[in-house]
Amino acid sequence: MSDDEISLAALSDEDLVEQMHNDLYDGLREEVEEGTNILLERGWTPYDVLTQALVEGMRIVGEDFRDGILFVPEVLLSANAMKAGMTILRPLLAATDAPKQGKLLIGTVKGDIHDIGKNLVGMMMEGAGFEVIDIGINNPVESYLAAIEEHKPDILGMSALLTTTMPYMKVVIDAMAEKGIRDDYVVLVGGAPLNEDFGKAVGADAYCRDAAITVEMAKDFMQRRHNIRVA
Repeated sequence: MSDDEISLAALSDEDLVEQMHNDLYDGLREEVEEGTNILLERGWTPYDVLTQALVEGMRIVGEDFRDGILFVPEVLLSANAMKAGMTILRPLLAATDAPKQGKLLIGTVKGDIHDIGKNLVGMMMEGAGFEVIDIGINNPVESYLAAIEEHKPDILGMSALLTTTMPYMKVVIDAMAEKGIRDDYVVLVGGAPLNEDFGKAVGADAYCRDAAITVEMAKDFMQRRHNIRVA
């Protein structure tokens, strides 16, 4: 080991968690994986590792992405590093019924095969503690409705990068309304050519400018929904 390398195992819990935040920020996949295993070996619960090490680390990444300090390639590296930790934690979390922020169903609309933005949103949402079901690209309304019926998400996310495919979002939302299920789900839309006015015009709950904003809005909607249920 060279002088400038850090032994993760030699760090205290507090220092290790802080180092994992740094490693997530730098997109260091192997280091995040190692740190996750060390915390688990020290008796940390999977949920505590998720929230204190991974989710908090991705929150910092998300804030700097929102503020223009980090850019898409860097955030993708961070998200992939986070996924290395999630690969270890996911089966453990499932076995312990750990709480989730909520469930997101996301897909790109019919006629559109772009997925970088969608994938980034999915990874950032998972990093924020959401369960994410990604149905991929080029989704007709039938695919959305079938996935909604199967997975019963809290939030439906639709993505489009082409001006020609943007209007299809309204087709999906109108179909949900016809089935009487529109008000059962939060609908978020996003993509480069969209704007807030378009989101309102198609009947979405909100337009999300980027992945960091999507996470913030999703958390806000889930908090509101929880408060309504409690009340």
